[in-house]
Amino acid sequence: MRAYWRGALAVYRKDLLLEVRSKEAVSTVAVFSLLVVFIFSFAFDPSPRTLALVGPGIIWVAYTFGGVLGLNRAFSHEKDKGTLEGLILAPLGKDAIYMGKFLGTLTLMLIVELLMLPVFLFFFDLNVLSFWFLVIALLAAIGFAAVGTLFSAIAVNTRSREVMLPLLFLPMALPAVIAAVAGTEDALAGRGWAALGQWVQLLLAYDFIFIVLSSLTFEFVLEE
Repeated sequence: MRAYWRGALAVYRKDLLLEVRSKEAVSTVAVFSLLVVFIFSFAFDPSPRTLALVGPGIIWVAYTFGGVLGLNRAFSHEKDKGTLEGLILAPLGKDAIYMGKFLGTLTLMLIVELLMLPVFLFFFDLNVLSFWFLVIALLAAIGFAAVGTLFSAIAVNTRSREVMLPLLFLPMALPAVIAAVAGTEDALAGRGWAALGQWVQLLLAYDFIFIVLSSLTFEFVLEE
């Protein structure tokens, strides 16, 4: 277990250092998400009643499609630099490689989510600092990263990986998106566990299932 986490953290640190030096992924995803929010701010009447209806959808359109841009970069450095084979041949368990990539993707998504919170407050005056919304945002980000890391490894070896990844990822992420939107609606309305419990439990189950399944299948995906 110690070797597993040592390998996973080594992959995670490598990806984190690359992003700190380039800042490409965070800036790209943040700008795209900001653009989505800016467009929606002009598309809808900013009345409290309208925002209560469309606000949760706007939040998760921005996060989901912005996240897809970030997922494209999970293995792009290795593929573009010709070091993907070296990563595969490294003396690490493939599940450790998956966990390192998963943690890197999750960190990127959480940074973008945090950066977007003031934007949602400014443009829509949504209560995105509520405890339950932050819990839902965290659980949804974990699920997106778990599924997205696996499908990013599949798409990176295709000719049109920028197109293939959304086609693979979005249908599988749909349960998490639905739970996140519905849970966000309840959280922003100030409802408690009685309303939110089913969505939180669904996200927890989704995260657990896909982290386990992705870890078990990642070896076969990476070697294809």
